[in-house]
Amino acid sequence: MIKIKKLSILVLVLFLAACSEDENVYMDLDNPEIDLPVPSGFPAWNSAALKNKPTKYGAELGEKLFTDKRLSKDNSISCASCHIQASAFADHNPKAVGIEGRIGLRNTPPIQNLLFMKSYNWDGSKLQLENQPIVPIITHEEMNSSILEVIEKISSDIGYKVLFKKVFGDETITPERIYKSIAQYEYTLISADSKYDRVKQDKEKFTILESYGYEVFTQKCINCHNGVLFTDQSFRNIGFPVNIDTNEAGRARVTGNLADYMSFRVPSLRNIEYTAPYGSFGQFASLKELLDYMNNGVLEAENLDSFFKDNGNRIPLSEAEKEALVAFMLTLSDENFISR
Repeated sequence: MIKIKKLSILVLVLFLAACSEDENVYMDLDNPEIDLPVPSGFPAWNSAALKNKPTKYGAELGEKLFTDKRLSKDNSISCASCHIQASAFADHNPKAVGIEGRIGLRNTPPIQNLLFMKSYNWDGSKLQLENQPIVPIITHEEMNSSILEVIEKISSDIGYKVLFKKVFGDETITPERIYKSIAQYEYTLISADSKYDRVKQDKEKFTILESYGYEVFTQKCINCHNGVLFTDQSFRNIGFPVNIDTNEAGRARVTGNLADYMSFRVPSLRNIEYTAPYGSFGQFASLKELLDYMNNGVLEAENLDSFFKDNGNRIPLSEAEKEALVAFMLTLSDENFISR
């Protein structure tokens, strides 16, 4: 019995030592993993999320950071200032607006269903969500701060001390813990309760116009916007008006490959009703304007997507088809997601 007791104590000591070295192991037994409402048929989780699964207090801490204006240099904006819930966590500016009214390079993307994405940002510059929060914090046109400055501002906040201890076992605030917590919160933003989803579950039916729009969609749009996320997560140049900002090169900014010039990640169409204007820098004010452009003919480019090249640089659409397509895309709106 004595040997067994000594062995148990040794195992416990080794376990606690391992926990202190691994921030993925949560010390607080009252910090359970969140049972995320992931619908059947959705893609696998991003591999990084499997090492940073959302927990009760981890997501709470992440949301507190997400809405904290102290992450910006002048304490004027937070992540939530641009990622507005009522707009499916996007906004209605053509380009993101940072501190002092500074205009960013691109349109603010919605942040729904990030748990299932393979890469992040318009150009896929981040493969792990945990590496993304530093970008807006340090970018001149956005928050124009530094992670050390952020830590200094929040280090004396009692609420943060309590949450960091509940999540990580002690009150220490580190950059990595901040990034992980924000990612945990963002992983919980799952949207899968639209009319489209209910139709697929045989709980509702499309109208005649919506049904026609779905038919047109499967013929002319599904090449890029496929699967339950309504994006194949690829990067494509589809001939949209070009951002004249000299810092813009699309995916080529990441790869350095001219073949990727002005190619952008295919956006999800879920909740598209709430996220106007559309395009990487808000080129189109409405869905009708976007469809008109595709019908009239997109810009020629050496790396223009083959679907457009094979169809005379356009997607031919009648006025009836455009109306039906818009009606169908509105069935991808998740009212519970934007008001939860």
